[in-house]
Amino acid sequence: MPRPRGRKRAAAAAEEEDAATRGRGKRVKASPKPETEAEYFPDKRNLEDLWLSAFPVGTEWENIDKIKEFNWNFENLEKALEEGGELYEKTVYLFGSTEPQLLGVNGESKIVLIPIVVAVDCPFPPSDKIGINSVQRENEEILPMKAMKMAWVPYFPLEDRLSRIDSLKTKIFTLGCTQRRSALRHLKTERVKLFDYCMPYYMPLNPPENEDDTVINILYPFEPPIFCEFNWEMDDYEVCTNLVVLLWFYLWK
Repeated sequence: MPRPRGRKRAAAAAEEEDAATRGRGKRVKASPKPETEAEYFPDKRNLEDLWLSAFPVGTEWENIDKIKEFNWNFENLEKALEEGGELYEKTVYLFGSTEPQLLGVNGESKIVLIPIVVAVDCPFPPSDKIGINSVQRENEEILPMKAMKMAWVPYFPLEDRLSRIDSLKTKIFTLGCTQRRSALRHLKTERVKLFDYCMPYYMPLNPPENEDDTVINILYPFEPPIFCEFNWEMDDYEVCTNLVVLLWFYLWK
């Protein structure tokens, strides 16, 4: 007896559905990804960010970020501080500044802030003061660096930054400023402008010559340096020398 056509249609539909279900489970081989060339980045130089560590004293706060618009290169300074350089193994203090220049950039004239780094070869900090001066001010004002939240801070080359800081020794110091830029809006305008008028203030190591003065200032360039006064009329040079030697042994013991 022949089957009803309805059953044949149902069986055919079931077979088609089963085939479709099996097809969904099959894995399709993905097309291979195009090979990309490996990207290499040049190794950073040991003193590459030294110039950025020197605070650009006297530069307006709103212009400080403009210094980073260009990839400035201070390899001449780096070579001077590395082995074989003129400043190698010397105690050096660095501070930054900027010089605005009208230059052609991408076919347009633009004011560019050119960074300047000054290196002072000195066995001790050249100054702990900062000068405040401008054409709008009648007199120059001399303030302690800490009044402007500035200080000489040690600089550590890249290769030493994974070591313990307390075990490191460095002879490179840069002028740092801890004033937070986010807090400037809470300061008075006069206070903010003081930073724009800052300039390094160098204190002479020797006082002006005075024929009537019998006191001589003596600096012994040790680590740390020893500074003393000697009165050539009243002091005994042997006693003074012995005191300096004892002080040096005390500092190094």
